[in-house]
Parts: sequence; C-alpha cells; structure tokens
Amino acid sequence: MIGRLTGELLAARGEQVVLVDVRDPNLPTQTGMTFQPCDITDAASLLRTCKKHNVRRIVHTAAMLSTAIRQDPSRGVTVNVLGTINVLEAARSCSMERVVCASSTTVGYTSFGKHGPQPIEEDVQLHVLSERPASIYAATKLAAEHLGLLYADQFGLDVVLLRYAAVLGGTGPPSSVPGRLLAELVEGARAGTKIVLRDPLLQWGGREEFVDARDCAWANVCALDAGMPAQRVYNIAPGTWFSIEEFISVIRRVHPKLQVERLADIRSGFAGFPHIRPAPSSVEAASRELGFKCAFTLEDTVRHWT
Repeated sequence: MIGRLTGELLAARGEQVVLVDVRDPNLPTQTGMTFQPCDITDAASLLRTCKKHNVRRIVHTAAMLSTAIRQDPSRGVTVNVLGTINVLEAARSCSMERVVCASSTTVGYTSFGKHGPQPIEEDVQLHVLSERPASIYAATKLAAEHLGLLYADQFGLDVVLLRYAAVLGGTGPPSSVPGRLLAELVEGARAGTKIVLRDPLLQWGGREEFVDARDCAWANVCALDAGMPAQRVYNIAPGTWFSIEEFISVIRRVHPKLQVERLADIRSGFAGFPHIRPAPSSVEAASRELGFKCAFTLEDTVRHWT
C-alpha cells in the first residue's frame, strides 16, 4: 500500500512511475503508473525490469510484515533481507541516483529499557547480545539497514533509510500488528459486538506511536527529493504517542459503538516487545534534512481508512 501511495504522489506531479509487485494491483487507467510483475527475490528479473524501464531511483517498500513472518520465517527473511540486497545490487549495477528503503522503528525497541525520557534518536545504543532484535521482523529490518549503509559506504550508492512508526492504513487483510488491532476494533464496532482483546500482541503498557500510511508515502517522496540527507537514517513518526486506552478512545470518537474488554496489567511494550516505550521518536532529523513532517493525526487516520 505505501508503495502504491508513493507512486500516486509521484505520478501526480508528472513523474513516470513503474510499480513492481508480485501481484497485479489493478491500477486505474491514466494514472501515470506502469505495473511490472516481478518478485524482488529474483535478482535477474529485478535487474531486467530496472534496465527495461531505465529506472533512475527506487523506493523499496516490499516486505513481509510481522504476522506473516511468524507464519513463514524462512520466506520472510528471504523477502526482507535477500530482496533488499537484490534492490541495492540492481541500483548499483545501474548507477542509480538514489534508493529509499523502508525500515521500522522496531529496530530500536530493545534499547528502550535504558533510554531516558528524551525523544528517541535514530542512533540508539544497542548491545549486540542483550539488546538484539526481539522479533524476526525487527532482525530483518536491522539487517537491511546495515546492508544499505554498507552499500553507501563501500560503493557510494546514495541510500536513505526511513524508520516508520507503527503504520496504520491500507486495504485488504492486515498482516501487521497495528493493522490487525485497528481492523479488529473497527469490525467489532460496526457489528455492535463487544471486542475481547485476548492476544497480548494487540495490547501494550505505556504508550506507542502510530503513523498514517499516507504520511509514509509523503516521507518517501521527501527522501527522494532531499538534497543532502547526511544522516541517511530517519524516524518517520508524528512525535505523539498513545496508551491503549487513548487509542481506543480515538477510535470510539469515529465509531461510537465500540466496546472493548482487554487483558489487565500488560507489562510489555507494543507488539510484545520487552520494554515499555520511554518517549516518542525524535522527528528532528527528518524535518531538518528531508523537510518532512507528518500531516495526519490518529483520528484523521481512523476516519480515512475505516
């Protein structure tokens, strides 16, 4: 979804966009976007696609998300890590101008236990063993970040990495934890039935931050356009955060029939991560170097996507 939204923004300003996916997105006619079927785990096919369309810049958002990776870890690692290498290598082979890669703020979640109340910067300190990634998804995103930075360091490829907060928005069955949570609550509200949240992954202690998929798309465009993205890694987040009670209250403003019963005394952070978030992510670097700021509130997101 974020890739398609990014393509629509670029096409709207007159750019020629090639949307690459394993599934046909059924693009409307006269959108300015061309669809090319391709699996990013197929390096040769991806390179042929780039050469065929004379691709000069890439926004890489293809990934398996947390829920899907739990069901098929091997495929998830193949898509998220090998797929990223294939994208970087295709960009290097074609001497592309820039690659923007989607990452996740979950790469730093295990640092929360020792972080103070100041906004969480991109260059968080992580002990390699005790603060290793707490999910396969986070591990794949951290690996992809390191690979992107190494391609920048060793090959001079212009790579920008965007760490999205918990993303909300999109169509179709959700495969992310925040997507599942929103879908379950809204479905219950529409049906007029009480939702009993039994899955501990769909609850959290403290507060968590969420970002609209449309803001992620705009961040991608800003990263493509930025003149001097020296830091290379940026948090894409609104700078606000919510307890689960506050999150439910926002949804109830849009869907007043929502009734929720949930587990008590949740001591973990979002999506089962071990530590409660100590602060929102810093958005200073994204504002300063990319010219990006989130445009949508959580209530905007709920109203638009549900």
